[in-house]
Parts: sequence; C-alpha cells; structure tokens
Amino acid sequence: MKKAHRDTIFVEQAEILRHQAHQGAQFTLRVHAPQIAAHAEPGSFAHIQVNPNRPLRRPISIMGTDKRNGTVDFLYKVFGEGTALLSQRKVGEKLDIMGPIGNLFQPHMERPRPLLIGGGVGIPPMIFLADRLREIKGAYQPFVIMGSEVPFPFQPRPSQIMLPGVPAEVIAAMPLLEDWGIASRLASLQGYVGCYEGYVTDLARHWLNALSEEQRSEVEVFSCGPHPMLEAVARLAAEYQLPCQVSMEEFMACGVGGCAGCVVEVQTDKGPAMKRVCVDGPVFDAKTVFA
Repeated sequence: MKKAHRDTIFVEQAEILRHQAHQGAQFTLRVHAPQIAAHAEPGSFAHIQVNPNRPLRRPISIMGTDKRNGTVDFLYKVFGEGTALLSQRKVGEKLDIMGPIGNLFQPHMERPRPLLIGGGVGIPPMIFLADRLREIKGAYQPFVIMGSEVPFPFQPRPSQIMLPGVPAEVIAAMPLLEDWGIASRLASLQGYVGCYEGYVTDLARHWLNALSEEQRSEVEVFSCGPHPMLEAVARLAAEYQLPCQVSMEEFMACGVGGCAGCVVEVQTDKGPAMKRVCVDGPVFDAKTVFA
C-alpha cells in the first residue's frame, strides 16, 4: 500500500540561519528549508547530512516550523561522531536535509485535554505538537511535561498557570509555552530549582489523580523520548485507560524504509509484525508497541 507521506519528502540545500550551543552538549538549529517547512507536521522528522564527507545522515525530530518564512527548527544533543560534526557547522553554511519523514501525531477533538510528555531530545516533537494545538482556538487545553537529566536548553521561569494536583513548589516552566498560554512543568532527578524531583510519569500521576473522572475521560497522551520512558508512559496510560501515542527513537540508516535497520515489533490484528520506525512510524499507538 502506498504511503501518502512519501509523496511529500523533499531534499533541500538548507542554509543555517542560527546554531546555538546550550549546556549539556545540546544545540538548537534553525535552517531555511521552505519545502520542508510547508509540509512538516508534529511527529515528523528530518534526515540531515551532518558533513559533506559523511553521506550517512542523522535523523532529528522537528521542533517547529515557520511556513511564512520557510524556516525549520531543531533541537539535538551530541551523542556520537555524527552529531558532533553537525555541531561544528556554521551559520551561512548549507545542510543537505531530507524531509519531512514519518507519520504524525493524531489528536482527537473528543479528547480536549492532551497530556504531552517529552524526555531529553524527545522534547521537540511535544513543542511542535503544542504549537499546532494552540492554533485550534479554544479546542484544546494541553499540559506539557518535560524531563531532562542535563540542564534544559532554555532558562526556565516560574509559571503563572496553576494546575490541579501539581505540588505548589513545582513551578518551573518553559518560557515559550508560557507565552503561548500553554501549561508546562519540568521534571528532573538533578535537583534543579522549581522542577519536580522525580520521573515525568510521577508528575503526570499527580495531575491525573487531581482530575475528576469526567475530566480524565478527556485526556489523551502523546509522548516522545528514550525507550524506558516511553514504556513507563505507556504503562501509565494503560493504568488510567487513556489512549496514548508514542514517537519512537531508533537508529536509522536510510530513513526511507529501504534498509529496515530501524524495525520494531508491533502487535497487529493478525499478530506480531515488524514495522519500520522511519516510514511506518515514528508515531505508534502505545499499546501496540508496549503490549
């Protein structure tokens, strides 16, 4: 069966407009890539050639787009040689970028209280999704929880948006989301001021327990992050009988389904099946991956 999103994958020579280093070997990157910007949606990613001498690309989640100006934003962390090479690229240089790739998060209007949970480099898709949700005026009341064991790549600020169940001392929020009027809280085990001292799922549980049964019936969970975190989020969603979509992080080579190097086992109506994260995902129904 033909995949519709394969018809909107582009290769662009994208000019680097901004490339900023943050603590914890994290970088924010903005490029001019108008075709990718025009077609990217929350959940999609780009495959970036980190250096002209290194043909093997690196998959990086898209954090946001500006369709009018044709820009695409990324947040990534240096993990190995490839991302280390990418971190050395300068403003004004061109990056060979292929994208957008992958399927998308699918929010449902009957679930107007989406809970977005991002961990580490899984934070960017949650920011992108929150941005899209706010464009649908008055339809959604998202709550975004972000976890990190290195300093966040932004300066947290005290939130002015109060939330049921969240401990009073947990006030650290992402300024961008706060400016958008979207509730957010930060979690870490590193003792950062204003952050929840614990796992993202523990903080989510505080909030869920404070909701009425009717309010909980309006919650849908979306998540991206490391595999153990996604598994914990899936368990939490199952416990509260909430629908949950997860974006998987897997190593990729080709990024277009040819090499089958990023397969995961997924439960289907016909039994277990191996699905490629790049083109069959990266977004999956949590209960099919973490059965």
